[in-house]
Amino acid sequence: MIAGRLRFATSHATEFVDVTKLVGQEVRRSGLRTGRVHLQSLHTTLGLAINENEPLLLRDFQKLLERLAPGDAGYEHDDFARRFEISVDEPVNGHAHCRQLLLTGFATLLVEDGNLVLGRWQSVFAVELDGPRHRELAMQLDGDFEQAGRPASRSEAGWGESLVEIEITRQLMVDPDPVAVPMRRLMEAGGKRLRPKLVQLASQIGPRHDPLQATSLAAAVELLHNATLIHDDYVDESTYRRGRPTVAAAEGAERAIAVGDYYFAKATRLIAEIGNGGVSSTMAQALEAICTSQIDDVAQRGAFPGDHDSYLRVVRGKTAALFAAACVSGALLSEAPDDVVEALRRYGELLGVAFQMVDDMVDFSPSSGKPIGLDIRQRALSLPLIYAAEDRSVGPEVRRLLAGSLSDDEVDRVAELVTSSQALRRVGDEARGLVEAAVGELEAVELDGLRPTLVSLARSAVDRTA
Repeated sequence: MIAGRLRFATSHATEFVDVTKLVGQEVRRSGLRTGRVHLQSLHTTLGLAINENEPLLLRDFQKLLERLAPGDAGYEHDDFARRFEISVDEPVNGHAHCRQLLLTGFATLLVEDGNLVLGRWQSVFAVELDGPRHRELAMQLDGDFEQAGRPASRSEAGWGESLVEIEITRQLMVDPDPVAVPMRRLMEAGGKRLRPKLVQLASQIGPRHDPLQATSLAAAVELLHNATLIHDDYVDESTYRRGRPTVAAAEGAERAIAVGDYYFAKATRLIAEIGNGGVSSTMAQALEAICTSQIDDVAQRGAFPGDHDSYLRVVRGKTAALFAAACVSGALLSEAPDDVVEALRRYGELLGVAFQMVDDMVDFSPSSGKPIGLDIRQRALSLPLIYAAEDRSVGPEVRRLLAGSLSDDEVDRVAELVTSSQALRRVGDEARGLVEAAVGELEAVELDGLRPTLVSLARSAVDRTA
C-alpha cells in the first residue's frame, strides 16, 4: 500500500474542484495496475462527489446546496457566545458543515490496467464549502503494482527515482537545521522531479554509465532548482508553493535568501565534486541564465502584461535553461556523442519552454496549489495574460484592468476574462506544438532504446493540471 496527500487551493466560497487528473497522475506515478484508490477529506467543510463536470450542472448542484442549507438560516454553531475555546479567526460556517452532511467525506475508486475506472461522463470532485482555502485529501493506493516482485527496467519511470530521493535526504541530513528544515519542508511538499529524471535518463545514453554519479548529479540539480524557487517566491512575494507556505512566508525574507544562497552554493559544490569539467561548465552557464532572466522578468513588469518575444526570452532563461542543462549534463556524464548531446540540449530547451507555458495555464486552475490570479496580482509575465490582452473580445477590458491598481474584485474579473477567452486554448496548443518539436529533435540520433521514455516524459509534462 502507498499513502500520500493531494494538496490544492480553492478560490471560491463554494467550488467543485475536479481532481480526476490529479488522482490519475498519482496512480500512474505509483505504478498501480489493478486495485483501489481510497480518498478521504481531511476537512469538515470539504466533501467528495462523483458526477459530471458540466458547468451548468455544477451550478445546479451549488444552488441545491444553498437551498437545503442557506447561509443566512442561523446556525447554533455560529453562536460563538455559547462555544468555548474559539480562535479569533473562527469563520461563521455552520451552513458549510451542514452542507457537508449532504455529501460524503470518503470515496473509493477502482483501477484497472493502470487507469481509473470511471464512466464516460464521470469526474471526481473535491467540493469546497467554505473557501477559499488550502485543502488536503488523504489518499491510499492498494493492489497490484507494476514493479512488485521484480526489478524495474532502466526505461521505466520509477527507475532510479528512489536513489535520488535517498541522496537528497542524505544531503539534507548533514546540513544545519536553519537551512535544512525549510528546504526539507519545501521538497517534501511535492514536485515533479522532472529535471533529475532528465539527468538520469540522459546519463544512460552514452557508453559510460555510472548510476551513483548520475544520482549525485540528479540530486544536485533538484537542490539547485528548489533554491531558485525559494528566491523566486521571495522576489514575487508569494505566500504559497505546492499548497504550503513559502519559505519567505514561513521563515521571513532574510532566512529565505540565506536558504536559497546556501543551496545554490551546495549544489554547485556537489556538481564540481563529480569532476567533469563539461558538466560543471554546463550547470554554471544555466545558473547564469537563470539569474539574468530573473532580472529581465522583474524589469518587464513595468510593461505588464508584456509581449510574446519578451516572454520567451525570460522563459528560456528561468525555466528552459535548467531543463536543457539537465539533459546535456547527464549526456556528458555518459560520454555520449556530440550530436546526441546537442539533440538533447534542443529537446530540453523546447520541453522547458512548453512546461512553463503549461505552468502559466495551471495558475488559472484550482488544482495549482496557489490562489487563482496570483500571476495577475504579482504582475508576472504570463502567456495566458498576454494572449487575453490581445483577444478581440476581452482584450480591451483586460488591458484596462491591468493598467490600474487591481483590487481583489478586478483580479477575479481578469481571471474570469482569461478563462472565458481563447487564451488558454492558444497557450495549450502552442505548448503541445513545442513538445512535438522537442520529440522531433530525438528522431535523428541513437538513444540506446530510451527514445520512448523521453517522448512519454515530454508529452506527460504538458498533459497535467498541477
